[in-house]
Amino acid sequence: METLRELATKYKYIAMDTEFPGFVARPIGNFKTPSDYAYQTLRCNVDLLKIIQLGITFADEDGVTPKDTCTWQLNFKFNLNEDMYSQESIEMLTKAGIDFSRHATHGIDVERFGELLVSSGFVLFPTINWISFHSGYDFGYLLKVLTNEPLPAEEDHFFELLRLWFPCIYDIKYLMKSCKNLKGGLQEVADDLEVPRIGLQHQAGSDSLLTSAVFFKMRQTFFDDKIDDGKFRGFLYGLGPWSNQNNAGNYQTYDLSGNATDGEDELDDGIGEDQENGIASAQREGESTDQLGYAGPRTEE
Repeated sequence: METLRELATKYKYIAMDTEFPGFVARPIGNFKTPSDYAYQTLRCNVDLLKIIQLGITFADEDGVTPKDTCTWQLNFKFNLNEDMYSQESIEMLTKAGIDFSRHATHGIDVERFGELLVSSGFVLFPTINWISFHSGYDFGYLLKVLTNEPLPAEEDHFFELLRLWFPCIYDIKYLMKSCKNLKGGLQEVADDLEVPRIGLQHQAGSDSLLTSAVFFKMRQTFFDDKIDDGKFRGFLYGLGPWSNQNNAGNYQTYDLSGNATDGEDELDDGIGEDQENGIASAQREGESTDQLGYAGPRTEE
């Protein structure tokens, strides 16, 4: 963790992705808004389940990554004989190369990692910029790791906690509201922007690396390398009061050539395709990652 602390002093853009064991529950009751339902679905699943992987990639303000190692993948303790999961999700992650026997025997203790993360220099500081893609669940699991407590019962309290621990967040899926012609999941966006993936899919490390590269390519192509923080910082796609308002904001949108067009926000209920299908990917729309390494104790192969 000391190495990561040192990286964060220079490389203040951290792209993040998680992998988790799917979706096993839906809330019952009356919900005030689509966003309220989306949050309560998130809350009950995050409270019931455990994080499997966390991928983080470091970059500076120009998108330049460290020369040696820029991406880290943390593999947490997860036992298929003890922990709750969606069978379909575990099958998908197993096919992607996740070795659950090693997670059970050599995985990182989540509580210990949470203690180290509190003092890591990654959280609580507004100078650290977190980059993500459709990341309500990603940050839900990270808040659970940091606090070792269930998520708040109300969505507004969730955002209060989120802004405390992660003062500066950019959700690429939310940024896409102002990018004409960009649609779909992370991999589809990367293909449209001609950003290559390093690694295979359904591993958190590779997705965090791709998320970082896509963010800086988007910023250059659509925002002239300057993102309006008042419009885009701190918003999560599909969650929050802004997601309940049809045409909630009139933003200028841009096509792939950088030409400005008129555009409006769309109504979103926060329920992605993967969530509907019970598929375990932190990216709600089918994108995923490759295993770049195994952090924590390990035995010789």
